[in-house]
Amino acid sequence: MVKDQLNTVSVFMLVYNQEQYIEQTILSVLNQKTSFPFNLVIGEDCSTDNTLRIIKTLKNKYPHKIKLLKSKNNIGLIHNFVRTVKECDGEYIAICDGDDYWIDEYKLQKQVKFLEENKDHSIVFTNKKNLFSDGNLIESKDEKPETSDFKDLIKGNYIASVTVLFRNKIRNLTIPEWFLKYPYGDWPLYLLIINDGSKIKYLNEYTAIYRTDIGVSSKLRKNISDITKVNLNILKDVYDDVFFSKRKASIKKSIIEHEIKLMTSLNREKKYGSSCYQYLQLIPKSNVIDLTNKYLYSLKLSIIRK
Repeated sequence: MVKDQLNTVSVFMLVYNQEQYIEQTILSVLNQKTSFPFNLVIGEDCSTDNTLRIIKTLKNKYPHKIKLLKSKNNIGLIHNFVRTVKECDGEYIAICDGDDYWIDEYKLQKQVKFLEENKDHSIVFTNKKNLFSDGNLIESKDEKPETSDFKDLIKGNYIASVTVLFRNKIRNLTIPEWFLKYPYGDWPLYLLIINDGSKIKYLNEYTAIYRTDIGVSSKLRKNISDITKVNLNILKDVYDDVFFSKRKASIKKSIIEHEIKLMTSLNREKKYGSSCYQYLQLIPKSNVIDLTNKYLYSLKLSIIRK
């Protein structure tokens, strides 16, 4: 890709078998109105449909805007995530997966302006609309803190990747090997970025559309216990990573909270043996009365919902 000047923003996009959506997604990025240069870095993971052909057509049309990373063999989502984010050369990085798209032409302009004016912040994200497979488009009403930091985000990820912009600190950081164990990398990546004490800003504006029923995380969300197990293992790796050594107290607290959540979700999914085992494991490190109340309440709800 020919580059006449440094990019202020690199948008990274992971793509695999998304021929239905990819043109809309790419154009929603390229149609951004900005006062600065930006590029789109696409990690295409050996699609078996027409996705790559569509991307090549658009790359020929916008050769200075699109950087295409191709795979000879399918390397999987997280390996594609790591290699693609490393190829982003912008001062800031935004994310837009191949099945989502942006609806605010000034998304990048607004977010860059905020980070330029607020040097103590490293991440800014917005609200989104959720698009379901039946065509229903629902505005997200989830409560999110206007300003937050590590101690908030370590409790769980509330940042939709399609809405985010963050400072490109990846150039000066080593992405840990344990990243490659997990089906997604956005939450641990955000934790890496704000580990230095910087803040997160939430702009309550609808800038993007998220397709809810597509992708790895949508499959995990079908059973809360499955995604809780993944997040719990991420937390344990974060806890063991020396990079986060000063954050051990807040990480440990979140680990216990996730273990309790795993216990209650297993009960609600009627996996009573696993939930009871989790309860017994938690007794030495929890308030027994509170723990027991949560265990019995989740068991009661499971029985009522038969």
